[in-house]
Amino acid sequence: MADGLYAGLSYDAVLAKYADTVAGVCVMRLQNWADAEDCFQNTFIKLFQKSPDFQSETHLKAWMIRVAVNECRNYIAKNRRFLSLDAAHRSTTVEPSAWHDNERDISWALMRTEPKYREVLYLHYCEQYKVAEIAEILSIKPNTVKTLLKRGREKLKQIYGGDEDESSEL
Repeated sequence: MADGLYAGLSYDAVLAKYADTVAGVCVMRLQNWADAEDCFQNTFIKLFQKSPDFQSETHLKAWMIRVAVNECRNYIAKNRRFLSLDAAHRSTTVEPSAWHDNERDISWALMRTEPKYREVLYLHYCEQYKVAEIAEILSIKPNTVKTLLKRGREKLKQIYGGDEDESSEL
């Protein structure tokens, strides 16, 4: 890190610019505000402690998302054995009412999808990443990303109500 800068941005500027992105990744992954806050903080602490060199802001953003994803995965793995079934059920049914009020905001629908779809859908639609970029960030193959996007879109369609033919059969 040259002169306290990350891809030309100060730590405070990075925090201001990427706080929503990192928070979104953490909330989508964990579906629990308190746990997401912990992973959010750990992500920015790692940035400060490790002070990596970045070639560009795009590299910085991808690094932040990758670290946030890893923090969430580590948190889940570490705490999996300590959660009761009741606590696990409560943490997966979080429904921020503000999200449901905004019909254009797909966050409430994403929260109802499985984590493997939620992460890819979030990065594609909310963060505007392309398939290859998502594959690199998540360390998976591009074809896997395409499959998860396709299946995730189908899940979102079901959540939003599906098409007329499916509804009339019920």
